[in-house]
Amino acid sequence: MSRRGTAEKRTAKSDPIFRNRLVNMVVNRIMKDEKKSLAYQILYRAVKKIQQKTETNPLLVLRQAIRRVTPNIGNRI
Repeated sequence: MSRRGTAEKRTAKSDPIFRNRLVNMVVNRIMKDEKKSLAYQILYRAVKKIQQKTETNPLLVLRQAIRRVTPNIGNRI
């Protein structure tokens, strides 16, 4: 039996501009060599281009893209 207390679960923080956890999770995946500000710049530029081309909410497009890429476990044979 452990004498230590149980660790508290931490939730992912949201990004400063969109206040969205998904954006922060994507930035953490993009991040290389602990350069988070560069990862934010890359993502914000991409979001800006999505906004200009589609003229819709770029977060919805990002969410749809991630859903399409993730594997669908429910339909396994």
